[in-house]
Amino acid sequence: MKIYITDCDHKNIDIETKTLSKAGLDVSWKSAISEEEVIDQCSDGDVFIVQYAKITEKVMKACKNLKFIVRYGVGVDSIDVAAASKLGIQVGNVPDYGMNEVADQAISLMLALERKIVVMNNQVKKTEWDYKVAIPIHRFSEQTVGIIGLGRIGRCFARRATALGFNVIGYDPYYDLKPEDSNIKKVSLSELITSSDVITLHIPLDGNENIIDANVLSKMKNSSYLINVARGGLIDEKALNDALTNKEIAGAALDCMMDEPVSKSNLLFKHDNLLVTPHMAWYSEEASEELKRKVAEETIRFIKGEKIHYPINNPICLKGDNNEQN
Repeated sequence: MKIYITDCDHKNIDIETKTLSKAGLDVSWKSAISEEEVIDQCSDGDVFIVQYAKITEKVMKACKNLKFIVRYGVGVDSIDVAAASKLGIQVGNVPDYGMNEVADQAISLMLALERKIVVMNNQVKKTEWDYKVAIPIHRFSEQTVGIIGLGRIGRCFARRATALGFNVIGYDPYYDLKPEDSNIKKVSLSELITSSDVITLHIPLDGNENIIDANVLSKMKNSSYLINVARGGLIDEKALNDALTNKEIAGAALDCMMDEPVSKSNLLFKHDNLLVTPHMAWYSEEASEELKRKVAEETIRFIKGEKIHYPINNPICLKGDNNEQN
């Protein structure tokens, strides 16, 4: 089995190499992101461990030995999952390595917005010492946080928000609340949009492009905040710029944006009530190590014929199976 790390911006692959070598497996580290680069550098690969590489149907058909693709992280936007299923290729990810970190980042951004930490830090350092500039600030127990997406991360965030005293509501058409989710009140999307003081996004991009558009922003409270630690593309950034300019909402915090890395000339960056971090919500040293170990462990499971822990698709017949039909 030939295993390729198609691309990886980490400083090394020591954890992956060590984990795979214990199972008697070798891995090669490439620098292939585009279709052409992947085909050129990895065409004989059986397993791809990918970060940003574009694994399209064209790539899969050119890489005739390819049987398994596992992504560093949660999202699989760069992988054509439907094509993989059609071609008998298993796709996996690692959805739980940084869920606490992402929830922590969302909470941190929410508190910075609610308490106007960054705005007031700049105010004190550059202008004057005057708390009245921050008016109004509201008590957490009088605020409602709306969570769009009640998966692992959304529920982690809910627990943190509840502990801080916020009223928590959530929307998710696919998740039914369980007894342990009693801190969350499930509501319709329209109710969440109009009644939340903070809206935070914890959903995949697929099927949710521009879910926050001009229409949604116009229905939010003028005093509300918007947080995105999920995926760029969930928010119509032009509409967000207009909403901030016209004071339709009180502010926003983004860890994910379109066209990353984002140019410093981006129009959104002129807003003092916009906080931006560089797609770092997933990161802690511990989360990084867990991610690297888990992509290697999933690779080992697949090669050994064991059930992988985090399947994205369910091909009817995996490529290479004895029952594969021509």
